[in-house]
Amino acid sequence: MTTSALRHAPQETAPQKTAPQKTAPHKIKETLRDRMFLVVIYLLLVVFLLIVLLPLLYILASSFSSPAAVSGGRVTLWPVDFSLRGYEVALSDPTILRGYGNSLFYTVVGTFISVTLTIAIAYPLSRRNLWGRNTIMTIILFTLLFSGGLIPTYLVVQSLGMLDTRWALLLPQAIGVWQVIIARTYFRSAIPDELYEAAQLDGSSDLRFLWSVVLPLAKPLIAVVALMYAIAQWNSYLDALIYLKSDDLYPLQLVLRNILILNTTAGGAIDASVAIQRQQLADLLKYSLIVVSSVPVLLIYPFVARHFTKGIMIGAVKG
Repeated sequence: MTTSALRHAPQETAPQKTAPQKTAPHKIKETLRDRMFLVVIYLLLVVFLLIVLLPLLYILASSFSSPAAVSGGRVTLWPVDFSLRGYEVALSDPTILRGYGNSLFYTVVGTFISVTLTIAIAYPLSRRNLWGRNTIMTIILFTLLFSGGLIPTYLVVQSLGMLDTRWALLLPQAIGVWQVIIARTYFRSAIPDELYEAAQLDGSSDLRFLWSVVLPLAKPLIAVVALMYAIAQWNSYLDALIYLKSDDLYPLQLVLRNILILNTTAGGAIDASVAIQRQQLADLLKYSLIVVSSVPVLLIYPFVARHFTKGIMIGAVKG
């Protein structure tokens, strides 16, 4: 081929790459019925929010109002005659402070005992090589449906010599069946058998595997179960009302009950004016103590809230 022919021959060009075109995401068009349904749902949520929020705002506003304004019913959703009198009395009364300290002790120690015992019974039940685990779990579930009742439980506590002691609020309700179900399901689904077999090949004992492998992986579960036990222990007052006789052992909830129901405060009335002031102060203390007693739970909950839904769903989806 001559040079001129090569010069006029068509040149082959490399194919050019074209950038992929982005397609707009396809949106599903909502029907009128779907929009109406969403509007109804949002309205219901707003109503439920107001039902829960308005009483809380009223309690908070009343706790920062004067005793006369609270007793006179002049408080709505904003403090009237701003005052810290209720908190001053609540934080200076030795009975209230002692009850607050007792509640903290029962909550911390009781939660530790309950979480320890729950893990101790739930983890073995999650192992498939445990003989008779289904029978044991059936017996545990039976106690969720049927119980001995108040009088037999009282007789058991009395026979063990725990009446009017701190142990009466720590041991009888130490293990919750629902918490055992959640922990057992979590261990069964989150701790694979291959991990246990690998630990056995490395010469690890069962206790070492539980302490070094299972517990670090079960931090979300421990947070959820601890929150459940802590809230139940902090809000409990029936056990203290039944088993305790000494005022030195009363938790804060029992002190709060005496103020809310019995309307009792320290000291006695001298004349009518003092009696009126005492009644006004008792009305104010109701709201101040509700706020004070809710502070520990409100401080703990944000740290475990992200684990709470996960733990509940694990126990709900799988039995």
